[in-house]
Amino acid sequence: MATPSEFDNSTFSLARDHLAAFVKRTATKLSGQSGRLLEVGPQERLLVRETFNNFSVDTFDVVDNYKPTIVGDITKHNSTIPDATYDCVVCMEVIEHTVNPFDTIKEIRRILRHEGFLLISAPLNWRIHGPSPDCWRITEHGWNALLRDFDIIEIDILESPGRELFPIRYNVLAKCNKFKNTQDNELTFRFI
Repeated sequence: MATPSEFDNSTFSLARDHLAAFVKRTATKLSGQSGRLLEVGPQERLLVRETFNNFSVDTFDVVDNYKPTIVGDITKHNSTIPDATYDCVVCMEVIEHTVNPFDTIKEIRRILRHEGFLLISAPLNWRIHGPSPDCWRITEHGWNALLRDFDIIEIDILESPGRELFPIRYNVLAKCNKFKNTQDNELTFRFI
């Protein structure tokens, strides 16, 4: 088994605190909203359920280990969830573990209502971790490509200490836009 590096050990709490602050700040921002929320891959974490108490929360996971409301694969069409069911989807620290992140976003967009909110995050400058597989690292430009048919409200960046342009992680808040159908040649990216 691999041993975490000094960098991993020294930034672990920083990354967790950054994620928690983003969730709490976004919950406050959306405190005037209500409806149904789906948390994808919550395991035993309670932060979303505690902070988004103005929403009715369902949980979703690929395995039944943590007793989710719904067992399914977020990269596939889940016929038990009708189109536009949810007002908010929270998918923190999950997309890097999917085999196909584009299909993940496609299914999330399908189950979100028009102008529903998506909170999503993934590490960038972080070691390979479980649960297996850990397939992807997504840059700021990657988030813009993945979320092309969403309106990105915020890309929250946790910079790596002493290393520009290689953040530890990204947290993203976006709004589902059912009218968008952005083609590759229409994508624009921030110049670095």
